[in-house]
Amino acid sequence: MSTKKTILTLAVAALMGLGTASRACTALHLKAKDGGVVVGRTMEFGIEVHSNAVVVPAGTKLHSSLPAAQKGIRYTTKYGMVGLDFMGKSMLVDGMNEKGLYVGALYLPGYAKYPKLDPHTASKSMAPEDYVAWILGNFSSVEEVRRHYADVILVQHPQKEIGGQSFPGHFLVTDRHGDSVVIEPLEGGLKIYDNPLGVLTNSPTFDWHIINLSNYVNLSAVNVPKIDLESKRIKSFGQGSGLVGLPGDFTPPSRFIRAVAFAESAIQLPTARETMTQVFHIMNNFDIPYGSIREVSGETVHYDYTQWTSAADLKNLVYAVRTYEDQTIRAIDLAKALKGAKGKVRVIRLDSKQPIVDISNDF
Repeated sequence: MSTKKTILTLAVAALMGLGTASRACTALHLKAKDGGVVVGRTMEFGIEVHSNAVVVPAGTKLHSSLPAAQKGIRYTTKYGMVGLDFMGKSMLVDGMNEKGLYVGALYLPGYAKYPKLDPHTASKSMAPEDYVAWILGNFSSVEEVRRHYADVILVQHPQKEIGGQSFPGHFLVTDRHGDSVVIEPLEGGLKIYDNPLGVLTNSPTFDWHIINLSNYVNLSAVNVPKIDLESKRIKSFGQGSGLVGLPGDFTPPSRFIRAVAFAESAIQLPTARETMTQVFHIMNNFDIPYGSIREVSGETVHYDYTQWTSAADLKNLVYAVRTYEDQTIRAIDLAKALKGAKGKVRVIRLDSKQPIVDISNDF
């Protein structure tokens, strides 16, 4: 990277070329020299999400989770997939398919809007929480998603676990070539944005975050040079002066800026396999300790913290995850998992504890 160009200047320039105008999830992707793309994301929530990994083979018959009386869409998956579920529900909140397509659902509170179910369009309607699996089960690239993302209608489906509201989410979609979009359910229907940065956090809407990048065009991974003021040489205190002003709090706008800064400044590694480890290291910057974010509701205190972090290698089709209880990175080779599933939906439980290895005598 040229020392004359800042990280976010390059990012804003890329977006201008396209003419593109709480829960604390963060997502980003990196591209390796071998062309591989790795997507990382964190899951934060105020209550326990109890996620497990789910393997869904191609040819699986799926249907909307809307009540039977309301019916909803039914379809058969074209592609096998793996991802993480949410609160034991029949849904995927994050995952990838066998064509190297990734989809992640992140919270968009205060902005996501859904119409009520219309009986006349029930056959192409689904609950918001069904959208990740529908995209992964039917499409192989972001270009396909661009053409068909609005073929279905996301409708209201209140969930008692989140206060009786419908899942207020937006969706990051990235393919094995690094093409990426964000889909948001807003007033009037679904809206899609090109996302060359591959970054997403939470509210406000994606276009607002892009505009906000202009407030940080001074940031750079390169330390600022010394300056002379009236024969007095002024220098920085130490390393990191180029990133002075990088917001460090856990609000969605601040995390979005940090995610762009870290993704744009990351050193490109030779392979996607090496990049997966790199992505996990970068995602450490968004790890929220238990107790640092609190929401008080009456006498109840909810703690938003990082319950799990995932990384999807879209070249080698490996999906990996670590949890709050176990920081060991556990990987699922999708081809092996689909073969072992033998045509059935399978669940891989993630409720393990962090091992601490005693190396006292490993001389």
